[in-house]
Amino acid sequence: MPNILPTFRTARLVVRPRTIDDLEACLEMDRDPEVTKFIAGPWSDPAAHRVFVQMRMRHPYPKGMGYWAVVDPQGFVGWVLLAPLDLHGPEIEIGWRLVRSAWRRGYATEAARPLLDYALNTLRLRHAIADIDPENVASIGVARKLGFTIAGHTMYRDRQVTRYIIGRTDDTE
Repeated sequence: MPNILPTFRTARLVVRPRTIDDLEACLEMDRDPEVTKFIAGPWSDPAAHRVFVQMRMRHPYPKGMGYWAVVDPQGFVGWVLLAPLDLHGPEIEIGWRLVRSAWRRGYATEAARPLLDYALNTLRLRHAIADIDPENVASIGVARKLGFTIAGHTMYRDRQVTRYIIGRTDDTE
């Protein structure tokens, strides 16, 4: 049975399931070194980069999880994700990446908010995490606006990151 993801509409954005049709836009976004500055990946090797993104697009995510494309009236501006950390978990992470022209417009927060609500209230996840490089001030701001709090520090691909966490306000299963 296919993993069918919902589409979310906000005041300015459509947050829809990401498809293979988004591949070129995703690759183009990642080619901007400012966009991937705080994220380890095969960004400088075009062949490995393409394989990496295609693998992420085709991965069999748990029900209700995966990647969503973020689209404004001009087109693709990035993505948000809800997935097991590094595809394996056990932690479930929420993340975001936007093209530079979409920065400082509130889009990351606007796109992640309905996804977070979906994760906690529809999927009934107990909590979600966001591991963020301590120098990534913009992503830290998004996490704080969404209500995440610092849970501590952890290593991610030989770098220390700050783990942010948010959970349901109720304590029922």
